[in-house]
Amino acid sequence: MSTHPQLADTDTADGPHAARGKGNRIRHGGLTRALGYTALVIVAMLYIYPFLIQLATSFKTDADATNNPLSLWPQHFTTAAFSRLAEADYPRWFANSVVVAVLVTAGRVFFDSLAGYALARLRFPGRGALFAAVIAVMAVPGVVLLIPKFLVLNQVGIYDSYAGMIVPLLADAAGVFIMKQFFESIPASVEEAARIDGASTFRTFWSIVLPMARPALLTLTILSFQGSWNELGHFIVSRQSPELNTLTTGVASLVSGQLGSGNQYPLKLAATLLMTIPVALVFFAFQRHFVRGGTSGATKG
Repeated sequence: MSTHPQLADTDTADGPHAARGKGNRIRHGGLTRALGYTALVIVAMLYIYPFLIQLATSFKTDADATNNPLSLWPQHFTTAAFSRLAEADYPRWFANSVVVAVLVTAGRVFFDSLAGYALARLRFPGRGALFAAVIAVMAVPGVVLLIPKFLVLNQVGIYDSYAGMIVPLLADAAGVFIMKQFFESIPASVEEAARIDGASTFRTFWSIVLPMARPALLTLTILSFQGSWNELGHFIVSRQSPELNTLTTGVASLVSGQLGSGNQYPLKLAATLLMTIPVALVFFAFQRHFVRGGTSGATKG
């Protein structure tokens, strides 16, 4: 009998303390969340601010851009920089970049998928050594291969041509690695029915496995388009004719002062702004699949 009042008193005493503790935890959690969001906003602004400067400077005059380089609002709004680009070879650079990027992207998606499937499913002598070679190529800095690329292109006779700009980029080790890892995540049992029906290896790959690899294919498409669109080193050593300039080599010539003397900040940043738009559109169009990666395809399998 004597213990019940003590229990009641204990419960009554602990109740307010527990409530206060819970309230403190809620306030502490809210403060932590607010600080986290604030930090994220600050970091995001650090990344976004240079793009805003690029956008604003594209519509400035040369004098305004030189005197107020960090201003986000032009004192005298003008589109002179874009007009000068239209009068120069910029449209041709843009067309060359589109042709090269589209063909390279299509080639990488096709050939990287074939190579990745072969390494993931087919059993042949030297398979392990070949995959080790793919990994080794990924570890080699691209700049080391520039001179060998030039010598090979010159020897085969495709230097300073569209073929020399496109063919060496049609497959890459990173894409092969991505596709191999994804194909290995798909159960081999999904291919057994096709084999029982007499389908060939390529037919099984094309009709059964490849549709299941859609997330990985979209990821590879984004990476391939972005990589070929922004490629510079290979285009420097694979061509010399101004008619074959892409946006990267063309904009590099602008930075070196091809269209005149002075800083020319509006001209240079207008060129890079237009160059950024296609890659941004491709990324935002497929960002959901890019972020998800290859998990959904493996789940389907």
